[in-house]
Amino acid sequence: MASSSSFSSKYLGFLLPLLVLLLQPQTSFSLTCSSQSLPRNKIYQYCTDLPKLTSYLHWTYNSSKPSLTLAFIASPAKPNGWIAWAINPISPKMVGSQALIAFKQPTGVMTVKTFNVTTYKSIAPSKIDFEVSDMEAEYSNSDGVMRIYATIILPKNIGPVLNQVWQVGSSVTNGIPDIHGFADDNLKSLGTLDLTKGGSSSTSSVVGGANSKLKKKNIHGILNVVSWGLLFPIGIIIARYLRTFESAEPAWFYLHVFCQISAYVIGVAGWGTGLKLGSQSQGIRFTSHRNIGIVLFSFATLQIFALFLRPKKEHKYRTYWNIYHHGIGYLIVVLGIINVFKGLDILVPEKRWRDAYIIVLAVLGGIALFLEVITWIVVLKRKSNKSTKPYDGHNGA
Repeated sequence: MASSSSFSSKYLGFLLPLLVLLLQPQTSFSLTCSSQSLPRNKIYQYCTDLPKLTSYLHWTYNSSKPSLTLAFIASPAKPNGWIAWAINPISPKMVGSQALIAFKQPTGVMTVKTFNVTTYKSIAPSKIDFEVSDMEAEYSNSDGVMRIYATIILPKNIGPVLNQVWQVGSSVTNGIPDIHGFADDNLKSLGTLDLTKGGSSSTSSVVGGANSKLKKKNIHGILNVVSWGLLFPIGIIIARYLRTFESAEPAWFYLHVFCQISAYVIGVAGWGTGLKLGSQSQGIRFTSHRNIGIVLFSFATLQIFALFLRPKKEHKYRTYWNIYHHGIGYLIVVLGIINVFKGLDILVPEKRWRDAYIIVLAVLGGIALFLEVITWIVVLKRKSNKSTKPYDGHNGA
């Protein structure tokens, strides 16, 4: 009997802690969002298990304001890391996202700050293009998760389907989240969120749906690269160098006009898609890119009018027209190339596309340099022949 009693005591000593563990109230971190109970009895209308990084989103959507009250839950890559949830008004990607990022301060107290993510290179706390209130962040020692709470006022042209991005990182330096990992889950932690149905789509669903804004951005970029970045420089090279050769007259002029008018028409199409994107994207603005685009369109329009106001060669105002036409033309080329690179920084295409454009510019620059040398040789030789031409007494009579 003593042996049986001893066995029972050991058995109960093992079983009781296990029962206590099993009967504990459900912690906030679980395999599914529907089984999670949030602290302080926070209750939301919808929740979804995000497909990557073991993350969860709870929210309530008020369509009349409209506003989004949310709780984002995830484990940082390391205990002193960070978590982030963001809306991107343009497309489901990191650049352009309006983010809420939570992390521990040096004192150990949790904080959440807003970040306007405009580049992959570095970020800093900044005001975002949405009004945000009731921001809180907390860390759970029991399960190692962080939570972000906030209410976001949405512009009326955004929603009820949002582009969302979420992420986790391993460290924070001087109040700035360090770069996150590049595992497959990190790169695919984005998609769309239907605020009224509680549904979340992964990256593949977004791509399969052919996001119209992303297509418009790509079309806008291609049109402007062809126009301001290629055709305008080629047209100027033709005008500057081919007219030196008498055999190219008047073909160089028609080629020049063809290039510049084609560039203008394509540029207007690119400018129009840019205006359309701007009207649909209240959440993000690229001020310098937009302003340079407006200046380019204005200068190019002046150049087109200059074609119809072109005085004859012997006209007394032809010199002033040449100065105006050439000066504006070179300015368009410089600003156009600068704005192409600004656009590439916004689109962030694969590196090979930027490299390809740089190579094309280098080739055009090499051609221009070669033709510059040839042109000077031809001009100097022509002047030399005129100065050494024998004097004709009969002609001078």
